[in-house]
Amino acid sequence: MIESIKKDITEHLDESISDLERLCAQPSISAQNIGLDTCSRLVQSMLDEAGLETEVMSVPGGPPIVTGVRKGTSNQTILFYDHYDVQPPEPLELWTSDPFKPQIRDERFFARGASDDKGNLAARIAAIKAYMRIAGDLPISVKFFVEGEEEVGSPHLSDFFEANASHLKNRLAADGCIWEGGGVTWDGSPVMHLGLKGILYLELEARGPNRDLHSSYGAVVPNPAWTLMWALSTIKDRHEKILIPGFYDDVREPTREELLSLNSNSNEDQSFREDIGIESFVEGASGSSYGKRLLLEPACSICGIQSGYTGHGAKTVLPSIAKAKIDFRLVPNQRPEDIKRKLKDHLAKEGFDSIKVTEHGSTYPARTPMNSQWAKLVQQSAERVYKKTATLLPGIAGSGPMYPFTDILHIPTITTGVGYPDNRIHAPNENIRLEDYMRNIMHIADIMHQMSKSR
Repeated sequence: MIESIKKDITEHLDESISDLERLCAQPSISAQNIGLDTCSRLVQSMLDEAGLETEVMSVPGGPPIVTGVRKGTSNQTILFYDHYDVQPPEPLELWTSDPFKPQIRDERFFARGASDDKGNLAARIAAIKAYMRIAGDLPISVKFFVEGEEEVGSPHLSDFFEANASHLKNRLAADGCIWEGGGVTWDGSPVMHLGLKGILYLELEARGPNRDLHSSYGAVVPNPAWTLMWALSTIKDRHEKILIPGFYDDVREPTREELLSLNSNSNEDQSFREDIGIESFVEGASGSSYGKRLLLEPACSICGIQSGYTGHGAKTVLPSIAKAKIDFRLVPNQRPEDIKRKLKDHLAKEGFDSIKVTEHGSTYPARTPMNSQWAKLVQQSAERVYKKTATLLPGIAGSGPMYPFTDILHIPTITTGVGYPDNRIHAPNENIRLEDYMRNIMHIADIMHQMSKSR
């Protein structure tokens, strides 16, 4: 049965690609509130076409959420989490082709959202269609949860879950969840992750005079740019240690299994370092130490700084305002609201209580145990489909709204998807390889088949 389904997937690949083209051709930019309602209706239509019973749920202040359910022949249930929103395509001049007019070049599919996350959504729908064509029914129940503001931090999702708790616990109940992302390594081996870091995204603002001044007044007028730089320098030292008192208090130490898993991915850092053109990682991290820093330890980044004049040529000016956007990536047991409070207390103690701190989003960290039976099923399935060793890692360096699924709905969650290291998500020329797309469709079909035999 499953071999017939995989053959069908190959034979209907052009149809699956057409569905992906239709989805990627619809702009859905959450940061700019472009096309979200239209795209939610398109997602609903595609789930309807796959035979699911759909529901569109309104989100106060945010774009709609689309859910879909189809009953299977066994008592097993899989949940797919995806999002239909995408990052802004700018800078447009760096795209080889229009980001919302998909193109296939050199066996790669180029479009905004191709990898993050419309390719994954389309692959899951394609797997369901293939199974239905061959078997006439699904071997397990399938459910979808597709939101429209993941790319801006899913700011309304927690309130949405709280307001609809009883309905969602029933509608989304499942034995395992496949998360949006995932893919293969540089050598084409499948890699899956069991969690996400949390995030706290903040803006720090220092103010000086009520207007920009001639820079000669810097001898006597406080410069907010210097104030901001001095404040930022108290947050992290040159060895990457975060200096906020109590920052590490709640960090959960990695388990033995989590640390051992890093050895299986120890060569990826070399390929990544060469691809981005740097000589070394911070503190000389490499191999398992690179993985530990990236996946298991908290971090703080300056995402942007703005102040004064930065145009062409010279302009001697003392700015009136200086701003910096920073994020903290958090690991299990750390809480965004606690870190925000500790940061504000720290700035006040260091003499920077005048700096305004504004939150622009946060999510909790989430993690499924390495020894989860669900993880083993997905990993073994990947090895059958890809014919290569599948790497299982404890988490992703990035963040997303996984916490409500793992810690409220209590569903073990893992990633698998259409991505590969050069997919250029969030950047111009986002793309996926057609081979990866087809393989992932097969992987999803195989997961459903194996779940039906697990009980």
